[in-house]
Amino acid sequence: MKLDIVGQSDNFLYVTLERGEEISCESGAMAMMEGNLDLVGEMKGGFFSALGRKLTNGESFFTQTIRATRGGGEALLSPVIPGDIHVLECGGPRQYYLNDGVFLASEKTVDVKVRTQSIGRALLGGTGGFFVGQTEGRGKLAVSGFGTVLEMDIDATHGNPVTIDNSQVVAWDAGLSFDIAMSTNRSSGFLGSLVNSAVSGEGVVCKFSGQGKVVICSRNRDAYFGYLTSKIGSKG
Repeated sequence: MKLDIVGQSDNFLYVTLERGEEISCESGAMAMMEGNLDLVGEMKGGFFSALGRKLTNGESFFTQTIRATRGGGEALLSPVIPGDIHVLECGGPRQYYLNDGVFLASEKTVDVKVRTQSIGRALLGGTGGFFVGQTEGRGKLAVSGFGTVLEMDIDATHGNPVTIDNSQVVAWDAGLSFDIAMSTNRSSGFLGSLVNSAVSGEGVVCKFSGQGKVVICSRNRDAYFGYLTSKIGSKG
């Protein structure tokens, strides 16, 4: 199996399958496929796994599988939200946590499992509420981000965490330590911070420590949707 990214922006994932191979993808991601390939909808992993993926990563309850049943073939996949695609290699100690709605496709040897979060992360973060998705297995995983996508190597081992806006985090190395906080320091306590955030529009940030990779995107999806909502409301 080969996964290639084609296009300069709002790109496609170009998938080449040999006979007998298959790839799992988000529902509705298939843009084109050749005649030797079959598209099958399924509830991957059973009801509770499907429900967990829906809660953690914003995926559809049903996923799609493209299978090369009659011979090799090619397919094009594309995400719902405009932006770049990025391919990650999972395996051994290198696994990734995924933010909401970033999953596009993966080899069948890679799965996304549900992991629980602390109550503080659940209430403040956008990464699946009380749950977060984490990859398992060995193989390629394709994720998408809103706008331009950049893979960064984080080295924050000396008490100086790297701060990234939560809505612009796509995926991060499971070996990194992370905390979720408000974007500015406040002395009003946890509930006061939530109230101040709602009033001021202050965002949520992730603070990463340790060494590992973080994939970020250039556009803040929540801020953009908020902007569109305000414009549509003002004209309504």
